[in-house]
Amino acid sequence: MNLVIRPSLETDIPAIATIYSHAVVHGTASFELEPPSQAEMARRREAILEGGYPYLVAERGGEILGYAYAGAYRTRPAYRSTVEDSIYVASDAQGQGVGRALLAALIERCEALDFRLMVAVIGDEESHGSIALHRSLGFEPVGILKGIGYKHGRWLSTVLMQRPLGRGTDAPPTRPAI
Repeated sequence: MNLVIRPSLETDIPAIATIYSHAVVHGTASFELEPPSQAEMARRREAILEGGYPYLVAERGGEILGYAYAGAYRTRPAYRSTVEDSIYVASDAQGQGVGRALLAALIERCEALDFRLMVAVIGDEESHGSIALHRSLGFEPVGILKGIGYKHGRWLSTVLMQRPLGRGTDAPPTRPAI
């Protein structure tokens, strides 16, 4: 059965919350220590959508296997053309191309919205799969913030990667400063 990448719906929140909860409890992709409630996940999704950013899910046979969204990298107006990506894949769906399909679709959507740069903030230098995924879709490493967070009994670093979108920095932004 084919993987479908589509805009998220409010009815996807239980699956999204389950996927994220597992990532918070067992992984280092998120530096949160306690999983947020479904209501909080719904609030966060709504804020992303209200900001004009894409929020996607990967679905196969009616089952949500992962989700991805882009949000503001920083809130100051000069950053308005830069987005940060977030991708989470259900633990039993990892290694099946779900993350790649989500990130490729997210890049495409962000380019259509005339964003110019995508930043990946990858939790943990040991997240080799996420680093390789981003590299395979044109992201370049730009730095490591050493020991920036403490989770699961150890200090974690953050890997920063970036990728130009669309026209990149060849022309001024078209997005209005708010």
